[in-house]
Amino acid sequence: MHVDRNVFLKALSHSQGVVEKRSTVPILSHVLLETTGEGITLTATDLEVAIVETVAAQVEKPGRLTVSAHMLFDVVRKLRDGAEISLSFDEAQNRLNVESGRSHFALPCLSPDEFPAINSGNQPYRFILPAKDLLELFDRVRFAMSTEETRYYLNGIYLHAFQSKELRAVATDGHRLAKMSLPLPQGAEAIPGVIISRKTINEVLKIVSEEVLDVEVYLSNTQVSFKFSDTYFTSRLIDGTFPDYEKVIPAHNDKVMTVDMEAFAETVDRVATISSEKNRGIRLSLKTNKLVLTATSNESGHAVEELEVDYNASGIEIGFNSRYLLDIAQQIGNESASFSFADSTSPTIIRSRNDQEALYVLMPMRV
Repeated sequence: MHVDRNVFLKALSHSQGVVEKRSTVPILSHVLLETTGEGITLTATDLEVAIVETVAAQVEKPGRLTVSAHMLFDVVRKLRDGAEISLSFDEAQNRLNVESGRSHFALPCLSPDEFPAINSGNQPYRFILPAKDLLELFDRVRFAMSTEETRYYLNGIYLHAFQSKELRAVATDGHRLAKMSLPLPQGAEAIPGVIISRKTINEVLKIVSEEVLDVEVYLSNTQVSFKFSDTYFTSRLIDGTFPDYEKVIPAHNDKVMTVDMEAFAETVDRVATISSEKNRGIRLSLKTNKLVLTATSNESGHAVEELEVDYNASGIEIGFNSRYLLDIAQQIGNESASFSFADSTSPTIIRSRNDQEALYVLMPMRV
């Protein structure tokens, strides 16, 4: 069979992102290649996540085999851009022959019968989202996902229908919280609240491009699937209970600062140069229309910078992890943002003045 190198490489990049490089089960490091009427179907899984993708190809002989996903990806990646690739299976040697121009590779295969079946299960809930909305929904909150394995139920994004009006994505690591909402799509009214794993979120953001118009989302209590173009991606959900995040979002923060977020981020980044690597602490001191940012370190010294802001409440001093501030600033970009404070020990709400669909909550720290 013959396939375009660039098309094949793109699909292989998706497959090798799913498989584990150092799996204790050899077949799970392989990608399954199968010929179809449309071309070649590539399937990869680590038993938690699976992807099935079909690429156009000229098929001369039907076949089915498995080969190392990472090795095949590296081989194809190093072939000439835009080249045509010839793939053939040597049954006697149990090898996949990859040829392009004067290059020839023979890659060992494993029996396709060993490859696990992809079980999508019964997923009774289905709705459709524009690809750009799905990308924004996940991308705006994923930075707040936890990486602590002890609290595994925070290692992902909580997706749910809120008050039959919104489709919400929420992530938190206990220090910060990010929430993004979209109008509830038809078919999502009765979906269960589910926790989509960090790996699933990151892979979906890699394989879904804005060139895709719509993405079909399928859900059950244990599984989520995404279908678009010639690609099917499915994953187990995290089996756990997400905390009641609404209790974390303060309702009476009455001290409001408005600031240009780009200027704020640049100032935080400069001052935080002095802060210690251990806690990245920075102090914000607010008075009428003036913000003073300070960082102090026994090893590195002292830094202070003043910034003009819109603020007319009583003075307040509060400390934050500068890295967390910069993460939120990156989401808001060069827009104006509002910070709503209560006191120096209570959570702060941060949101863009031009985008009320996204909300961020940041816990203060001692500085």
